[in-house]
Order: sequence, then C-alpha cells, then structure tokens
Amino acid sequence: MSSKKWLAGGLMSALAVIGLVALPAEAATAVKVQYKTSASGAQADQAEPWLNLVNTGTTAVALNTVRIRYYFKADSASQQYRFACSWAVVGCSTITGAFGTISPGTATADRYLEIGFTGGSLAPGASTSDMQLRFYRADWQRVTQSDDYSFGAQTSYADWNKITVYQSGALLWGNAPAGGNPSPSPSASPSTSPPPGGNNGVVFDDFSYSSHTDPNITAHNWTIRTNQGGPGIPGATWPASNITFPTVSGANKALQLKSVTDGTSAGTQQSEVLHQRKFLEGTYAARVFFTDTPTTGPDGDHIVQTFFTITPLNQDLDPNYSEQDFEYLPNGGWGEPANIMYATSWETYRNEPWLAVNTHTANRISYAGWHDLVLQVSGGEIKYYIDGQLFATHGGDYYPETVQSVNFNLWFISGGLVGSATQRQWIQQVDWFYHAKNEVVAPATVIQRVNDYRTAGTSWVDTVPAS
Repeated sequence: MSSKKWLAGGLMSALAVIGLVALPAEAATAVKVQYKTSASGAQADQAEPWLNLVNTGTTAVALNTVRIRYYFKADSASQQYRFACSWAVVGCSTITGAFGTISPGTATADRYLEIGFTGGSLAPGASTSDMQLRFYRADWQRVTQSDDYSFGAQTSYADWNKITVYQSGALLWGNAPAGGNPSPSPSASPSTSPPPGGNNGVVFDDFSYSSHTDPNITAHNWTIRTNQGGPGIPGATWPASNITFPTVSGANKALQLKSVTDGTSAGTQQSEVLHQRKFLEGTYAARVFFTDTPTTGPDGDHIVQTFFTITPLNQDLDPNYSEQDFEYLPNGGWGEPANIMYATSWETYRNEPWLAVNTHTANRISYAGWHDLVLQVSGGEIKYYIDGQLFATHGGDYYPETVQSVNFNLWFISGGLVGSATQRQWIQQVDWFYHAKNEVVAPATVIQRVNDYRTAGTSWVDTVPAS
C-alpha cells in the first residue's frame, strides 16, 4: 500500500458511437476544436492532447450529444491504450474516453480516441476551456506519436482540423483520415464485463481468536505481518504481538491493531493483518472502529487507519497492480491539516521518480467510532459505502484486473510524527469481515447476513476457492 499522494483526474468509461449523418449546410450549430500538447516530442511517456471546444454557432450545444475524435497510429497491432483526464475546467468527472479502430487503417491512423461528455451545455460563443487529456500504452512503454494523424507539436492553443467533432453522429468540424468516419463501437479502456450472477463463495470472520498465536488464524487464511518495509516509518517493526482480540461488547471479540511510536524509527511499531490473495469481483465489508486520539501519549501524529484490497506491485507501473482503499487520517497528512476520510482506487504507480495513477474521493470530517464499510466491485464500477450511504463511485482503468488480498493496516506517515519523545499508542478495531464473491450485496443485506451468522453461532466461513 503506497503512502504517496496521487495525481488529479481519473480514467473514464466508454460510450457507444452512433451512426454518422450529414447536417444541412445552413445548420445553426457550429463548433471548432483548438489543440495544443504538453508532450511535444516524437516520442513521449504518454500522448497529451489538450483540447478546447468552442461553440461558434448561434445555438447552445448539449455536450452529451458531442463526440471528439483524436486519430493516431498504434505502436503495434496488439497494443492497448488507456485514457485519463488530468484536469479540466468542465471537470474530469464529466469527460469520458474510449478507443476505436479504423479498418483498414492508414500510415498515420488505425485507431482513435473518442472524447464524450456526461452533461453540460455550451452557449453560443462559449468554450469548455482547458481539457488536459492524455493517453498511454497499457504496458507503460513510450508512445511514438510523430506518425499520428492528429498529433501536432504546438504548445499554444490553435484551431486544429485534424481532430473531428460530431454531434449526434453528424460531422461539425475537422477532416477525418481515410476510413475515420465509419463508426465501429469503441471498446472501454479497459473493457470489463459483468461478473457471473449468483453467489460463488463467501468469507465471513467474527474474529473470535484467543491471541496472535491462535493456530486458527493461519488455518483461516489470515497472516499477521512481521516483515519490515513500507508503508510508513522506514525501519519500523511489525510485531505480531501488536495484534490482539479483546472483548468489545458482551462476549463479542474484535480484531485489534496497535501501533506505537516515540518519534524514532527504532521506537516505532506498526501493525497489519492480511487475508490470502484470492479476491476480485463481488462485495467486501467490515465493521471498523476508527480513533481520533491515541490511547496514551501526545496527540498529533499523522496516522493512517485502513481497510483495503491490493494486488502486489511486481514492477514499476505494473499494469496488473490494483488497490481499493478506505483510509482514515484523524490528524490529516499528505498536505491535509485535519480529519479526512479517503476512498482511493489505484491503477498503478512508480516509486522513483514518483508517479501515481489513481483517483480518490474524500470527506473532511471526523469518523471516530464504529462504521460499516462496504466495497462493491462489479461490472466495471467500484462503489464505496460508509454506514449505508454511497461515498464514492470509481471505475474505468481503476477497475481491478487480477486477484487481490484483503488487508487491515495501522501505520504512521513518514515525516508526520509530532516532535515528542513520549511514547504514544494508537489502536484500530475490526468487529467482523464479510465477502461475497461475484455478488453485489446491498449494505443493509450485508448487515443482515452478518447478524444471521451470529444468531446461528457461526464465527467463521470460507467457501471462496484459492486462486
């Protein structure tokens, strides 16, 4: 799990393309595209077509009827590409991107990136202003763009007729390359399909263990981390004894993570518990107790309290990496001054030099106390719920592609410790964990199923096969 911050923006879902027709010459609707790039080399880490759509007509333009096409030559016939919006005046959340194929292609174009909008309107004379867009190879190798039909090296906005604009399928602006006007349906970036219906397995754990040495912990496919490494304070240890199972109400136990620090690396201990890597689509849920203050010692440390899924990063910008996080920072961190809850979905990242590809949603209030956290991963969408309320929806390239583990982690942000040598102790508790493979389960139904297990005296179930 990375402790770094993220880039703004996000990767968007695909749209279907409708058939092309001709508009009469006297139509009052008219637009133009202005283009520049912030990556003007013949090769680049990613292509960066920055666009400004201008309404030059006499009637308002509904943006959800508009499609913009940028044409390029794929670096190989099998090469896949991914789209992102870094920043836009109209908001990246309103911009979609999808890739299509031109067949037969030309020497400068056999693919196109099609930009769409989920809503909004342009009045006569108005423009979208900056739309800072980019696309890159799925294997993160450099993109050759000098042979791309729509590429230009200009770094200031200018009218550009090698990019086309369509409204309801009618060409409004630009000149397409040969074969560029037919409208095959573009595929999503990446394409995903709904999971099979029905419940193909469940994991439920009530954390009714005696101690960190209980053999059932391993038998039930959990691992208590003891190895050093990130995230958090370099040199910190991860003692297994920091994991306990106290009684929190009646006879009900909970998983408890404890982390302590005296402001030094040698005096810092962090904690993590993780399940085996076998989870992908379906519903994940946990009841988690967050804290705003340490149980002992001075307050103020930048600490991260988490529930997340993750795929290992096997190399820089590993395209198979994924991560979906609930992260609560009671004292802020990463530039935030106070309480903040993040829901973050990751595509990949690189440590040196730092490059993050993710999207996040945040709420700057206290979440101290018990909360029901539900994560739904299905049909190309990632939905985060807190206490039954939808908190965030992500998707596109942030959608996971390979099986993940489930983790709970309590760690300190490097450089975020208060200037005190007095030891302080933080805790995080987890009442239960539930997963339904390949099934979208509403938050209220999750709670009912957990209550049914408890009523039946069932403390552990695992029918999800190992991957």
